[in-house]
Amino acid sequence: MARTTNSDLAPHELRVLVAVADAGGFSAAAETRGLTQSAVSHSVRGSERKIGAVLFDRGRTGARPTRAGEKAVAHARRILRLLDVLNAEARGAARSDVAEGPLRIAAFRSAALHLLPPVLQRLRVRHPGIEPRVRIVREVGRGTAGEVADGKADIAIATLGGSVPLPPGLVASGFLEEPYVLVHPTGRTAPRSLPLIDWAENCGSYTRDWWKAQDWIPKATIEAEDDGAVLSLVSRGHGMAIMPALSLVGAANSVALTDLGLERPTRQVGYVTTSELAGSAVVRALVRELRATVPQCVDLLDSEA
Repeated sequence: MARTTNSDLAPHELRVLVAVADAGGFSAAAETRGLTQSAVSHSVRGSERKIGAVLFDRGRTGARPTRAGEKAVAHARRILRLLDVLNAEARGAARSDVAEGPLRIAAFRSAALHLLPPVLQRLRVRHPGIEPRVRIVREVGRGTAGEVADGKADIAIATLGGSVPLPPGLVASGFLEEPYVLVHPTGRTAPRSLPLIDWAENCGSYTRDWWKAQDWIPKATIEAEDDGAVLSLVSRGHGMAIMPALSLVGAANSVALTDLGLERPTRQVGYVTTSELAGSAVVRALVRELRATVPQCVDLLDSEA
């Protein structure tokens, strides 16, 4: 496909690309954008000519981004978000640098349940103009960091230090070292002999070496959907589990916790954002509240573990 001399995409073209990717087709995208299908098709073809690559595979069931399209849509989302931030921060600067506007947060389940609520409470008190929007994302594969890379989130609460490299253009910083604990039904005298209950998000690359070195850990007998289901199964006597402390906040009295010793595994929890948004007022405000809340979370995790 020949590349044209004017390859700059206008914001309305970027919005059409995102709409097609989100809606899964030209007709559905046209409806969401208030356009005709022919207008959407014309816009996409124009974007493809400018970029010099096919961005969508067209089919009878809709349109799916090609590999080039996935890259283009991710960048489109991030560019459009920066335009939103530009407008919000320019307005804020005219009113004594008030942080305002939406703040899209991706977080894995236990962080969303037990870490974010006090952070968001502090954020609302200090910055009532910020509108946080939280999505829970499974921390497998690209996980929450992938949401930021794809332009679907401004900041992610993520597990850091694993084997999956951070996507280009992202920055990360840790704020919590989370210990793992042996979890078992209360009253069991030999908890290590129980069947193992596990879930897909557990035991990432940061704990795998430790896990392999433990000859007492059997293959999982039960695999649950998430850490909440694991905790419920353990509390009902179905087995034991090895879980990060953040998943154990508020565990029932029917669950007992046993320290795994000085060599116990840990995972680092931190935030991930883009290099462009790291200096934005809304992201900086959330990071400040995260770091202010961490000491309280550490005390809570120590008491749980």
